[in-house]
Amino acid sequence: MLEPIPDHLRKHLKVLFVGFNPSIRSSETGHHYANPNNRFWTILYRSGLTPVKLSAQEDARLLEYGYGLTNIVQRPTKEAADITKAEYQRGRLELLNKISYYQPNVVCFVGKGVYQEFSQKRQISWGMQDNSVSSRYEFVAPSSSGLVRMKLDEITAIYQKLAEVVKKGDDQQWN
Repeated sequence: MLEPIPDHLRKHLKVLFVGFNPSIRSSETGHHYANPNNRFWTILYRSGLTPVKLSAQEDARLLEYGYGLTNIVQRPTKEAADITKAEYQRGRLELLNKISYYQPNVVCFVGKGVYQEFSQKRQISWGMQDNSVSSRYEFVAPSSSGLVRMKLDEITAIYQKLAEVVKKGDDQQWN
């Protein structure tokens, strides 16, 4: 039986990253974005969100930078297509509760599909979202999965916009 992996959360994070659900590899290792084909750690570093390139085994260190990790669905699967509608509905409510409790400054959805399931909206653009579903700022970034057809530079450019939001918030002390 595949095990869920632990969230990395604390109150008032700069950014809470939300993925679909853990991969098989993440379940096996107990770490977020552990599949060697996943580009999450490279993207964070190249976009300027982290000063060093972390590895999946260092996922808890994201808290040092004011970032947290969770998923809309906790059950590990081979692919997001294996997630049921009921799991998404349950996960959406659980995620709303986490956001309400932890109050991150920005919730970054790692993939349009994650945000579609959360927001129940179909038309979504990259970046900061108008009319957030939660009471926080919501940012949609491309999935870091190796299956995504976008070039790494294109994905990184969108995450750089998130880094700008974080820096601006830091400069203004997240009023």
